[in-house]
Amino acid sequence: MRRRTPPPPSPLPQLHGVDPVRVRLPAAGGWATVRDHLVERLAAGAAVIDGMLDGGRIVDADGRPVARDTPYTPGMYVWFHRDLADEERVPFPIEVVHRDEHVVLADKPHFLATTPRGSHVAETALARLRRDLGVPALSPAHRLDRLTAGLVLFTVRPEERGAYQSLFRDRQVTKEYEAVAPYDPGLDLPRTVRSRIVKERGVLAAQEVAGEPNAVSRVELVEHRDGRARYRLLPRTGQTHQLRVHMNALGVPILGDPLYPVVTGPVAPGDFRRPLQLLARTLEFTDPITGRRHRFVSSRVLRSWSSYDDWAAG
Repeated sequence: MRRRTPPPPSPLPQLHGVDPVRVRLPAAGGWATVRDHLVERLAAGAAVIDGMLDGGRIVDADGRPVARDTPYTPGMYVWFHRDLADEERVPFPIEVVHRDEHVVLADKPHFLATTPRGSHVAETALARLRRDLGVPALSPAHRLDRLTAGLVLFTVRPEERGAYQSLFRDRQVTKEYEAVAPYDPGLDLPRTVRSRIVKERGVLAAQEVAGEPNAVSRVELVEHRDGRARYRLLPRTGQTHQLRVHMNALGVPILGDPLYPVVTGPVAPGDFRRPLQLLARTLEFTDPITGRRHRFVSSRVLRSWSSYDDWAAG
């Protein structure tokens, strides 16, 4: 098998902890210039592309500005920084639980995305940590949903990222979550929930469908009071929204969930009331580089359990 040649390093530095956009020109195409291809490929429009080209903001692998009449060259790489919109700052700190020369283990707050995506770019855990720690090569080994709080593992050295990602891919990480949801005395727990979950692109909520299970979660009752309960959730797989879907299927949807059982729409920017009561409490694994056994625990508290009235009032 022919090994793919890695892309050249970026000639542009990060901006506010965010990597520049890299575009590789297709091997085949009928474009006369790089400009023609970018206008067709990118949604920004001709006027914006022309303004970026004229301003020297789109560069080649040597860092030289690409001009409007630069000929199209198949396989060529270009880089640029996107215009960052004003983002609503998530007013909660991200805490560093552990840091060494290989990894950073962060305790992410609710509402903060793990990595740049969609309208969340500079205001993400990755961008914040790169800026705060001064580690531009920092990368996530896995992802945690924006509405979920808790532990996220980042790698320091690019050449080691694959080893840590493999831990999650090969299910060699023990993950324990905590959730607060309604208490149902008729619900037989503990139990293991198995189903097939499908998340379609552009659709907010995932769906359980017929077929071979691809999502497995163990659900345990920790304690209950006043019609609410604390649950320990242990996912054996990592489907999108898996724990939220499974809790909803059991008839005890997680408090603060805007998608299950009823889709009320995405949480509006700046609305930090009643966060989803789901927390990635524990991560445990053997470090693939050092061989050390790690067990990290989040110190966060789910507010609907510690102070329900305050959480409900937002």
